[in-house]
Parts: sequence; C-alpha cells; structure tokens
Amino acid sequence: PSPHPSSFLPKGLEDDFQFLLCEACRQESPNLKLLTCLHTLCRSCLRKNKPTGRCPMCQMANPQASGIPNMDNLLFTNLQAKLKVYKKIVDGVDLFCDNCKKAGEFWCSSCKEFLCTNCFEVHQRYLKRESHEAKRVVDIRAGSAKDYLEGTRKTSDLSCSNPTHKSQTVSIYCNKCEKALCCICALLDSQHGSFCDIRKETQRRQEELGTMVQELKQKRSGFEATYSMLQDAAARLEQAQREMREVIQERVQQLVQLIRQEEEEMLVLVEAQQEQGRRELARELQHVEGVLQRMEASERLVKKMSLYATEQEVMDMQPFIKKSLEDLKQLQPAAAGDQVQPWNFAECRARLQAL
Repeated sequence: PSPHPSSFLPKGLEDDFQFLLCEACRQESPNLKLLTCLHTLCRSCLRKNKPTGRCPMCQMANPQASGIPNMDNLLFTNLQAKLKVYKKIVDGVDLFCDNCKKAGEFWCSSCKEFLCTNCFEVHQRYLKRESHEAKRVVDIRAGSAKDYLEGTRKTSDLSCSNPTHKSQTVSIYCNKCEKALCCICALLDSQHGSFCDIRKETQRRQEELGTMVQELKQKRSGFEATYSMLQDAAARLEQAQREMREVIQERVQQLVQLIRQEEEEMLVLVEAQQEQGRRELARELQHVEGVLQRMEASERLVKKMSLYATEQEVMDMQPFIKKSLEDLKQLQPAAAGDQVQPWNFAECRARLQAL
C-alpha cells in the first residue's frame, strides 16, 4: 500500500516514520496494539481479522479470544504524540502558552506545555530543582526531529507503581516485585527489598533485549537458509511442472500424428477391402443372376414344348434339355454364413482395438 499522509508527521519525515503506522492497513491510528508476534496493528484491522484468530502479517495465532491484545504499543503511540507536537512547532501554527494563551515561545517536554516568556521565567524559578528542560521553540524548529526526540527521551520520567504516588520522583527499582518505586514506597513498604537504581535496571533491560536480538540474528541465518531452500524447492516444482507440461504436449502431438497416420492407413485398407468385396459380390451376383436366367429360360422352353412341340421335336431335343436341367439341379445357393464377408473389416477392428 502507498504511504498514508499522517497528521503527526512533519513534511519531509513521512518516509522516516512510516513504521508508526498500522502494519496491515498502513493507516494512522491512536490505538496501536502489540501482538505476541511483535507486529503492530490497529484495532480496526484486529477486529476485521478476528474470525481467523491470526496475525494478518505472519499468520501467528493470537492468544486473546477477543482478538484484541492487551498490550498497547506505547512506544509508537507516544512517538506519535511527540511528533504531533514537533509538527506543530515546525508548522508554527497555533503556538499559544498553555497557561495564559499568549504566544508560545518555549516548550517544556517534562510538563508537555508551551510557555510564553513570562510563564517560562516562573517555570524556571519554581521547577529548576526538578531538572525540567524547557527549550526555545525557534531552537527546536532549527534542529532536527532526531534532536527533538532525543531531548524528550532524556526528560521522560518514570511513574511510581503506587497510583497515589504518581507525582513522586522515581529512582528505585525493586528486584523482588519487579516494579519502579519512589523513595517513600521503598522506605515505608516492608514487602519491598533488593533495590537497585531504576536507570541501571532500564539499561539492563535494554541490554537484555539487545543481547536476545543478537542471539536471534545468529538463529535467523538458519531460518533464512530454510527459506531459501523452500524458495528453491518451489522454483524447482514450477520448473518441473513446466517441463512435464511440455513433455505431455509433445507426447500427445506424437500420439496424434501416429493416430492420424493410422487413420490414413486404415481408411486406405477400408477402401481396398471395400473394393475387393464389391468385386466379389459383383461376381456372385452375376453368377446367381445367370442361374436365375437359365432357370427362367428352361421353364419357358419346357412350357412352350408342352404347348407346341411335335413328337419328333420332343424326341430330338429332350435329351439335350434334360442334360441342361440336370446340371441346373446340381447347383445349390450359397448359405449366408458360408461366405467370408469382407465388409466386416475384421483387420481394421483389430487395429482400432490395439489403439
């Protein structure tokens, strides 16, 4: 999908921060969720994909029955909010002091407020011990987005795990309950123990993730080799399929040519057998027709003799006629099954069966 012009991205930074968009629809969303496969999706895409119960990017099963993971991608959501402020500073539109509504000249990343000059002086006087670092808007605008984000990162404060102590400065980490604590909780709550500096713990966690990523990089080479092998297998399958199609088409063409050749030969054979049969039948027909004509002639002659012949004519002709009639009596018509019928085309039928 084409990059979406996000409302939190200043002009010229669209390509650098495309990773803050939903990985499925590539749209901006304030409700980004982090799946167990570590893909980031918006609620809308998660709801659409709920029937499958899987991540649309990698098809890993989503353990939550609701289809909506419990973990927000706080990093991406907070980066969106920070970049919205940076875009506002760069564009220079509606920069008003959050206290008195005068022109905003300073930005405090700790308070997340724009300040005019007067409010800035008050801010510095009362919060100098809190290490709040308010910067001039013109200086932020002259710098880069990376510089701005690095400044907000340094001034970002941790919150105490006790909801009633949110305003307290947090510098302690309890290894026992694995929570960030303010000094009050660390001193007064006896259930805590084995403390360390919170910055040290955050650094340790970051280093732990970095180490795990490095280990995964070593393992990744094995998966990349498997992926390459599967791609090669898929390519070989495609090639084998193409080659087999060509072999089938070539073999079928050969078979068609052989069948056409066989067709021509059998048609020639049929014509020859038909001609032979026609000649034999013509001879038989001529023979039978001649016998019938002789019989008709004999019947006609004997009948005429009985009507008109004298005694002398009977005595002279009878022996000759008798001999002819005796020859006719010897003749027998051929039975239907006695003759070989060439029109059965037995040889052609055998060749067709062989095909």
